[in-house]
Amino acid sequence: MISPFYDIMREAVESTPGAIGGAFADSDGETVDLFAADGGDMWAIFTAHYGIVLNFVRNALSVFHYGDAQFLLLRHTDVDVLIQSVSEGYYALLAIHSPAPLGAAMACLERAATALRAEMK
Repeated sequence: MISPFYDIMREAVESTPGAIGGAFADSDGETVDLFAADGGDMWAIFTAHYGIVLNFVRNALSVFHYGDAQFLLLRHTDVDVLIQSVSEGYYALLAIHSPAPLGAAMACLERAATALRAEMK
């Protein structure tokens, strides 16, 4: 059975030019659901690693009382990774080939985060 979270992430990936995968995960980096053309096992590991990065950023921000991280963009040579806070420590991740249409990717990920929040209720 496909979960509503899977459908939301599939829509985000398929709507984003150059996207190669996306995931929805909890605050520990555990994948709730994901969509990637090339399979899920590696994406679950990929998502968990970026969850660690997000937690480092969250911890650094809390030291200075700046509030929680809402959005992160990590640019790499061949891929850009966007991470959007969803709710209660949950986050959505979208990876896209670089160079990428970042404005379109950000908009797709924000729509996904809104849909994920609504589904969590």
